[in-house]
Amino acid sequence: MQRRQGPGPLLFSLLLLLLPSALLRARAKEVVLLDFAKAQGELGWLTHPYGRGWDLLQHIMNDSPMYIYSVCNVMEGDQDNWLRTNWIYRSEAQRIFIELNFTVRDCNSFPGGASSCKETFNLYYAESDVDYGTNFQKRQFKKIDTIAPDEITMRDDFTTRNVKLNVEVRSVGPLTRKGFYLAFQDIGACVALVSVRIYYKKCPSVHQNMAFFPETMAGADSQTLAKVQGTCVEDAVASEEPFMHCNSDGEWLVPIGQCQCRAGYEKVEHSCKACSPGFFKPDISDGTCAKCPPHTLPSPKGSTLCPCEEGYFRSAEDPPSFPCSRPPSAPHGVTAIGLGAKVQLRWSPPRNTGGRKDVTYTITCEQCRPETGECRPCDSSIRYSDPPHGLTGTSVTISDLEPYMNYTFTVEARNGVSSFSNTRNYGTASISVNQTEPPKVMSVNLEENTATSLTLSWMVPARQASRVSRYEVTYRKKMDSRGYSVVRSEGNSVTLSNLTPGTMYRVHILTHTQEGQSTESDTFEFETLPGGVEGMNTAAVVGGAVSGVLLLALVVAAVLYFHRRKRNLRARQSENDVYYSKSDQLKPLKTYVDPHTYEDPNQAVLKFTTEIHPSCVTRQKVIGAGEFGEVYKGTLKNGKKDVPVAIKTLKVGYTEKQRIDFLSEASIMGQFCHHNIIRLEGVVSKYKPFMIVTEYMENGALDRFLREKDGEFCMIQLVGMLRGIAAGMKYLASMNYVHRDLAARNILVNSQLVCKVSDFGLSRVLEDDPDATYTTSGGKIPIRWTAPEAISFRKFTSASDVWSYGIVMWEVMSYGERPYWELSNHEVMKAISDGFRLPAPVDCPSAIYQLMMQCWQQERSRRPKFNDIVSILDKLIRAPDSLKTMADFDPRVSIRLPSTSGSEGIPFRTVAEWLESIKMHQYTEHFTSAGYTTIEKVAQMTNESWAGNRPRDDSAAPWGRTGAGGQYPGISGEHRVPGTKLALPGLGKLPPGAGPACQTRSRQGGLHVGRPGFFQALPPGYSMALGQSLPFPMPQFPLTPSGP
Repeated sequence: MQRRQGPGPLLFSLLLLLLPSALLRARAKEVVLLDFAKAQGELGWLTHPYGRGWDLLQHIMNDSPMYIYSVCNVMEGDQDNWLRTNWIYRSEAQRIFIELNFTVRDCNSFPGGASSCKETFNLYYAESDVDYGTNFQKRQFKKIDTIAPDEITMRDDFTTRNVKLNVEVRSVGPLTRKGFYLAFQDIGACVALVSVRIYYKKCPSVHQNMAFFPETMAGADSQTLAKVQGTCVEDAVASEEPFMHCNSDGEWLVPIGQCQCRAGYEKVEHSCKACSPGFFKPDISDGTCAKCPPHTLPSPKGSTLCPCEEGYFRSAEDPPSFPCSRPPSAPHGVTAIGLGAKVQLRWSPPRNTGGRKDVTYTITCEQCRPETGECRPCDSSIRYSDPPHGLTGTSVTISDLEPYMNYTFTVEARNGVSSFSNTRNYGTASISVNQTEPPKVMSVNLEENTATSLTLSWMVPARQASRVSRYEVTYRKKMDSRGYSVVRSEGNSVTLSNLTPGTMYRVHILTHTQEGQSTESDTFEFETLPGGVEGMNTAAVVGGAVSGVLLLALVVAAVLYFHRRKRNLRARQSENDVYYSKSDQLKPLKTYVDPHTYEDPNQAVLKFTTEIHPSCVTRQKVIGAGEFGEVYKGTLKNGKKDVPVAIKTLKVGYTEKQRIDFLSEASIMGQFCHHNIIRLEGVVSKYKPFMIVTEYMENGALDRFLREKDGEFCMIQLVGMLRGIAAGMKYLASMNYVHRDLAARNILVNSQLVCKVSDFGLSRVLEDDPDATYTTSGGKIPIRWTAPEAISFRKFTSASDVWSYGIVMWEVMSYGERPYWELSNHEVMKAISDGFRLPAPVDCPSAIYQLMMQCWQQERSRRPKFNDIVSILDKLIRAPDSLKTMADFDPRVSIRLPSTSGSEGIPFRTVAEWLESIKMHQYTEHFTSAGYTTIEKVAQMTNESWAGNRPRDDSAAPWGRTGAGGQYPGISGEHRVPGTKLALPGLGKLPPGAGPACQTRSRQGGLHVGRPGFFQALPPGYSMALGQSLPFPMPQFPLTPSGP
């Protein structure tokens, strides 16, 4: 190949300063197709035009030849010099990478600056299935990129022999032909190609997540990810099929799934190893083998479970990591103490529990007659204070025993593995019962009734009937609580004579035996027939029967007629009409049972709740503190999934009363099943700490939720919340349950905005409630939410819950404001008794406020029932236009206020005193000159006197004329209400960010902005912070707009 002298040799001599190590770079996961530095000059690349442009230069370094291609025709114009590689076989590559090591000389280092000099060159490629040899055609090549150096070799670098070597990498793909060419185009630069390396990339074989992934070809372009499935290593199984993705740079990305060592094997680096003898692993996991627990036999290699020693067992609920256990020893100290017809059985826990905590007791009973010695199991009629199976306590009371009988009681201790053993461990106690309580009449039947008599019969247990010597029947009129009569009978029936026709009588019966008399039976009610009914003769009876049939036919026809008429009438009723029911609804099939009526509260818990094992409950974080202890968010294991729940716990150091109240609340909740009542999941009452587990409500208490979301809901959403609360209260009322503490703080909200009534502790002591006040009977009542009759007489009914619901409506429509704001409890009670009610919240629909006022009727019988409230809200939701009319304040209300000092009447003696109280004393002269000299005249102001009849120049208004700029005298611009063009004297600066929304959502300073153009003044003795309003309407005075 021809060699020429010029700038090239000088550039080549400088390149000799570079070490050979700079030309060789090891690349992981790279398959090299061509390496110019290793070719030893034997490549024979094609140059075009031949004999010009690119030259192959050689130098010996460390006894080895070193070759570069260079070109440096910078002194000549219009350069187009090409250097083409040989045909390169593509192999399996789809995308190739080209790494160039090169230098570029600064054009300014040449004499005269070489005006045609360039400092870049171009890189091309062409695909083909065959080698074209020396046939070179430019049109076959496609441009990859223009290659520009990061650093160029300056003139001074020649002096210091500091050559700047550049490294650039470009990629091309996807390739489809068998091979390809690369070409380098020089357009007038001084360039030296030190090294050209062409390679493609693979993702290497690798172990990841206990799976093996084979070597994989990288993607054809930068966006391609090759999905590769891995293979689990030996003794590993896939919990989820393992996959990884190989990208175009030969890197593994996005591992999905994994393999885990099977049971009996543990992970050791990238393999699974069998557990050593004496160790085990019960499941498929990444965990390590564990040492066999106590009371197990040594396990062989690769064990999944350690077998129990002889006499020890493992229950189905015990995890393999638990020690094996055995049945408990017998309970000791079993004693029976006679209490008349009752026996109290006591015992002490077994000395050896078998290594378990789930010890329970089973009681069996045997009775023997002393005279014959005949024994048999006790009758099923005897009663236990707790179920005789699965007892966790160490005492039980047994009642309804027969007299003159010997009883033997067996107490067997059992635990979770007792069923695997053939031995029983128990203690016994015997007792002789001589005298028992007389039998008690449990039911009374009506055999016959006339207008003046009732014939009754009753039964006692057959085995005790022989003990009864006589019965004592006491009866009285239901409506007469003072007088009563007594009749005695030796048999189990009696006829009560000389009764009043058509009257309800109340009856209870005592039994008498040699031992004494029984307690009273339950009270039963029976009614005599109306007068004259039993005097009819046979003919009259037959005629009456015929007439009755005809009458029945007429009644059916009348019912059908009136039903059709009522349906047509209902169709003509307006959607806005409100109708209240005149009679009580039918009682539901299910009625609330007060758990406090149970002698033992545990019986109520057993009947109405579901017991949960504490291992199924996980407490995660504290979300609040209740009356009894802390409240947690947690999970409840329900089958294979974990359900989010709220967990209320009983605090350490609780009293017996607190325990009973805590469990009673769960017994109350367990009786309810409704979409708008908080759902009880279950209780933990057999282990400590005691827990009540309910559904989890993501948004928490309604009052706090509304304050956080102030103004974010549309009116339909707010009314929908009210409808849900009313539906829940309707359900409670139908079960004859009175809540007593209905407030927004006791309403919980879930993620779907469903509101649910909660907090059912009837006998709770509200020690931490700042809204409670002591009443004469010692309890505490939340005054702001409670009806007047409940405060004064502790008369709690469904109607008092309706009053509280009205307050909840106000809380919802005001986005969680505090009812009656900063008024004291005494001031609230005084205002309510004087007939004042909360004003309509801002932007409250008139229909909603009217319903609030109905709920706040002083006479409780005039308040709507929850059934009516639900119907009204349903109508409003179906007719959204009915919610567009907003409730408003009347600007002509009286300024008479409730007096907290006990005096009635207007609390201001003079106009000056009133203006001074609202910080507007500077307008005293204006009021006087306008003729408003007494407070009574101020109270009689109307819109017309202030707006309609006002002169254009405002000369007759008590405010006087407006000053410059449309403002009132003495009022600066910063005292104006933004967005209304109203000037409010005495306000001071408004808070930052206050704007037009202040008309509808905010209260500013000491004045309440009502309708545009009016404000309400505070009375003396009342203070009000930002965001608050008065609890009753105040006088509103028109203001003159300060601009057009």
